[in-house]
Amino acid sequence: MSEQTPQTPESEQSEHLRYPIGRYEAPGGQDDPERLEAWIEDIRRLPDRLEEAIEGLSEEQLDTPYRPGGWTVRQVVHHLADSHMNAYLRLKFALTEDGPTIKPYEESDWAKLPDASTLAVGASLILLRGLHTRWTFQLESLTPEQWQRTFYHPENDEWTRLDAQTSHYSWHSRHHTAHIAALRERSGW
Repeated sequence: MSEQTPQTPESEQSEHLRYPIGRYEAPGGQDDPERLEAWIEDIRRLPDRLEEAIEGLSEEQLDTPYRPGGWTVRQVVHHLADSHMNAYLRLKFALTEDGPTIKPYEESDWAKLPDASTLAVGASLILLRGLHTRWTFQLESLTPEQWQRTFYHPENDEWTRLDAQTSHYSWHSRHHTAHIAALRERSGW
């Protein structure tokens, strides 16, 4: 049994700023229909929740990091579009190919590109609305056998089932929206 290093109040605060809803934990029994429905609902609602989270923010506020050393709110919004486009494509590859190997990408490098660091967030909000409409439609049409299809992630050396991917992106949607909500609360916006 390994000992856990006690966290200092500073490291606990840093952990909470990085993971305001906690770190992702893969659930067991992913194929439970009620859980799948809840995860799909989180994915469906991300565009509305994100728009609500950034509503009324000024350009200066959008360019504020959600934590020291973290991305700006603007970069978080664009990251969600980048990440969720990749997730949707991985789903499609898994449904149309046998055990495809997906292409990883350097999300921190993508966040530094001009379209993620300076472009108005409206472009990604529009993209996310259409993407999430298609994504949830596709998820709702999956058969029990399709939920168990997999793709291979070479960077992590892991096979991922589509139900597990859906669980992860349910968390991812809530995770990044919580970054913005927590910043707003701390800043009194």
